[in-house]
Amino acid sequence: MQPEIRRATIEDAESAAWCHLLCWREAYAGLVDPGVLAERTSDIDRRIERWTTHIGAGRVHWIALNLDPAAGVKDRLAGFAVPGPSRDEDAPTPLELYSLYTRSRWWGSGLGARLLEVAIGKDPASLWVFEANQRARNFYRRNGFAADGAVVDDPFFGLPEIRMVRR
Repeated sequence: MQPEIRRATIEDAESAAWCHLLCWREAYAGLVDPGVLAERTSDIDRRIERWTTHIGAGRVHWIALNLDPAAGVKDRLAGFAVPGPSRDEDAPTPLELYSLYTRSRWWGSGLGARLLEVAIGKDPASLWVFEANQRARNFYRRNGFAADGAVVDDPFFGLPEIRMVRR
């Protein structure tokens, strides 16, 4: 059963926060130092607060609802995507994909492509991805993105990120 994609509401904040932290744990295992990953993905209350604040401020967050009736709060969402105006001073496009994640059980199902389509369509956009995250980089390449040479160090996880752009 394919997840249903819709815009998040404040009522979704707790499930979205769990999805966010669990996606990080699944996607970054093997990329981020295990101790750092455990510490950075342990504060569910802070993550709920961030989701609540952003959604309450009108920021668009797309969520993919897991339609399995047995799914609890931690597994209610299968993924999410967050677009918005570019935050870069040297923005190559006006639109940025801030985040796109799916739970590992949905990898390869087409859910990521569906979230990408809903979040930014075919519009030119930029995004930041960990340089070492080949799975994500390959996904974005398949969807028309290419590295533009910009590199920054992510302060939260301590890894280099590269910018990818779709013109």
